Amino acid sequence: MMKILAFSDLHGAGNRAAEIVAASAEADLVIGAGDFCNMRKGLEEALAMLVQIRAPMVMVPGNAESIEELRAAAPVGVTVLHGEGATVNGLRLFGLGYAVPQTPFGGWSCDLSEAEADDMLGACDEADILILHSPPKGVADQTSQGQSVGSVAIHDAIKRIQPELALCGHIHDSWGKTGQIGLTRVVNLGPRPNWFEVGA
Repeated sequence: MMKILAFSDLHGAGNRAAEIVAASAEADLVIGAGDFCNMRKGLEEALAMLVQIRAPMVMVPGNAESIEELRAAAPVGVTVLHGEGATVNGLRLFGLGYAVPQTPFGGWSCDLSEAEADDMLGACDEADILILHSPPKGVADQTSQGQSVGSVAIHDAIKRIQPELALCGHIHDSWGKTGQIGLTRVVNLGPRPNWFEVGA
């Protein structure tokens, strides 16, 4: 079994980063599900807080950083996914970052329409873990007002692919919330160590 440490929405918080780095000593794989910085600012500083992580690491961009910015700033050896897959220690991963559907946050936010997300997720036929920034519609996606703001395209992809895990973040009010879509466990991570065991 692979021991996986996963988190989302660090937003440049040094104390949260230190907790994740300390926990990572026990991990076989570390997953970061987007929003490392705030409003496209401070990404290099945020990622510098994670350089002590020695385990293999996979990241997707949130809506607070673009894919180009994340690829440029990611520490050496980190795998960055956005509409593509990778295999790490025999585990099949597929990542999709950004906010889906579009947010009301304006020009700084990196968003995808449902159609764009659907198109990018179409590249994935099978995966053990889907790494997402946005949650699926109806699961771990409620705001404090009780609105369901997740993605239909992501929900449909999880239903189709049926990975063991779908890991997401983005909706802060739903950090720590979990649910099921068919055989898939969906978890909205938040900026803390979340542990999973996956594999034969």
